[in-house]
Order: sequence, then structure tokens, then C-alpha cells
Amino acid sequence: MSFEWFVARRYLTARRRQALISLISGVSIVGVAVGVMALVIALALMTGVQSEMRDRIVGSQAHIYVHKLGGVPFGSMQDELNRMIVPGVAGAAPAIAGRGLMVVAGRDETFIEIKGIDPALEPRVTDISKAIVSGSLDALASAPGATDGVIIGETLAASQGLKIGDELTVVSPKVSLGFTVARPTFRVLNVVAIVKFGFYQVDSAQVFMSLPTAGKLLGAEGPTMLQLKLTDLDDARRVRDQLQEKLGPTYNVMDWIELNAPLYSALWLEKVAISTTIGLIVMVAALNIVASLVLLVMEKSRDIAILRTMGAPARAIRRIFVLQGLTIGLVGTLTGAALGLLVSFAADRWQLLRLDGQVYQITHVPFRVQPFDVLVVVVSAIGVCLLATVYPSRQAARLDPAEALRNQ
Repeated sequence: MSFEWFVARRYLTARRRQALISLISGVSIVGVAVGVMALVIALALMTGVQSEMRDRIVGSQAHIYVHKLGGVPFGSMQDELNRMIVPGVAGAAPAIAGRGLMVVAGRDETFIEIKGIDPALEPRVTDISKAIVSGSLDALASAPGATDGVIIGETLAASQGLKIGDELTVVSPKVSLGFTVARPTFRVLNVVAIVKFGFYQVDSAQVFMSLPTAGKLLGAEGPTMLQLKLTDLDDARRVRDQLQEKLGPTYNVMDWIELNAPLYSALWLEKVAISTTIGLIVMVAALNIVASLVLLVMEKSRDIAILRTMGAPARAIRRIFVLQGLTIGLVGTLTGAALGLLVSFAADRWQLLRLDGQVYQITHVPFRVQPFDVLVVVVSAIGVCLLATVYPSRQAARLDPAEALRNQ
């Protein structure tokens, strides 16, 4: 055991005359532990929310959408799909998108998002096959009876009291001209499947139908957009730029990050704000470390003077107080990190925090611990605690032995 560490340990564990100093040191350890624990939990919470929402968004949506400007229809669909295959693209599928009004007998009208899909190609770009909770995707192309099929979200089905085999009417904004009056276009559809993506916006407002059915309902001569799925979700920006350059100015290419930019900007800002606010707890704990070390220097001025007269260099005195503050920081940081990881695991395992799905798009708060986040918190906390020792340790090293002994 080194001389500096031996003295620092004695000062930390003193229980008689330095009871107040030991109490302040204990409070500093608790403060650092609480701050680090809160930071780990907060970062796990925000990372979990972001990851969960991202997974659900990209499960119900494609990674990249390609439109033709001016509403110009796509040419040969197979040729267009072949043009979309660039490095990084795993699958492609056509679609038609629009809005409408759903009417169910005995229920209020509901505004809905209409999406026409190819049942054979849609599973290549979204998780619609995995999301089906009842019915079949294949039935969309061959609905029973004379009516066309439709797939609706579980939340929408529950709110309208619909189940497999029920009929509903979808009215589109497109107006058809009769002999005497103009009337809206509508279709009577048969519910062939119910899906649950876990993303409230889709489950509560979107309906899926075949491309021909959606085309007749919305007045589209063919697919209005092409959907792409990527092998690497985080590669969306690069593939988007590559496709935009390849296809030219007559096409508009958008990725999932761009489409959900407001949501992710809000989540990022919230994560930074929470981390900064909770980080102040660590700063307060660091001030406690400064206070405890300053009091210790004042209390131990006679001991410091004796050590200096016995030949202890100034750097050894400085190390004693640096080691004491660093020990407080290490014990508090490691304890807080361990508690934060434990609480995060328990909260995620048993879903302790529930949310309103209509507001947050998810029903509970997931906690996802990122090793890099924990490492940053631990290193930052130890660094702050180490900085807190600079002033007290320098003051101790500058203490004049003769002056200190004279004042005792």
C-alpha cells in the first residue's frame, strides 16, 4: 500500500473528531450514486422509447418511398422495380396511398388512411404478414363473395365493432359524374384480416386493400409510389441520395428518417434536456466533494505540516486528497451505475411504466441500455469528481508548515 493511499484511506474512514467530515463524504458518495443512477435510467428510458418507436414505425412502413412528381403514373411496373434495385435495397413493392371515410352501419363515420398493396410483394417491404392477428393476407386478393377484401388495424376494428367477414363502406374524395349529379366514389368491402403493428397511428386509422380496388376507389390508373426495404436500416440516407441521383429530378425519393423527422427531433431534444437536468445532480455531488475536502484540509492542517516537515513532498500531499476525492467518485459512480442497470432491467422486464398509446404510440416504456451511454456516464462522473479535487489538493500542497504549526 502506497503512503498516499494509506493516509487517504485513514482520512476517509475516520470516525471520531472528523465525524462531520466523514458524514459529508458519505453524502457526496450518495449524491454521486443517485446522479449516476438517474442518468443511466434516463438514458435507458429515452433510448428504449426511440428504439421501440423506430422498430414499430419501420415495421409498418417501408424504409424508402419513391414518387413521381406531378402525379405522373409509373411506366412498366417491372422495369420501374428493376430500376430501384441498387446496393443496399433488399426488396421493392408498389402501392397506392390516399385518404377516405369509413362507414359502418350503426357507427360514426371515421377518417382513414387508404393503402393499396400487392399481397405478394408487400411482405418484402413491411411486416404486414407478421402483424396479422386474424384472417389471411392471401384472402385480400380473393375475398369471399362479390365484394373486395380489406384489412384493418386492430384498434380500428375494436372501435367500430368489426370482425372477420363483416362489411364496411369506404368513401373516397374522388367524385364520379352521373347523368344529373356528381357523387362521391365508394366501395363496399369485406373484412378479410385484422393486423396489429403495435403503432397506434397505423392500427387505428389505416386500411389495406388490393391495388385494383384502391385504384378504382381513388381514381388512380396505377401505383402512385414504390416502397423499398433496405438491408441496413441506418443506411437510408445514403441509398436515398444514390437513388435520387440515379432516377433524376422527375422522381422524389424520401426515407423513413425524413418522414418521421419531427418525432425523432422531439425525442432527441427530450433526451438531451433530461440528461442535462439530471446531470446537475452529479455537479451538486461534486460540490459536496469540494466542501468535504476543503474541510478536511482545514482540519488536518497540523497533520499536513508535520508530514511536510518529515520530508513528504508537495505532490504527495496533493495525491492524498486527489485519491480521497477519486475514491468517493469511484464508489459513488460504480454503485449508481449498478443500481441504474438493475432498475432499468426490472422496469423493462415487468413493464412498470405504462403509457397512453394514443399519445405516445406505444403502450409501455421500454428500457434499452446502451453500453456506450453507460460508459460515457461513468467516465464523465469520474472526471467531474476528479476535477472537484483540484482546488482542495492544491491548497493542501501549498500549505506552509511553519504557519500551520504556529496557528495550532
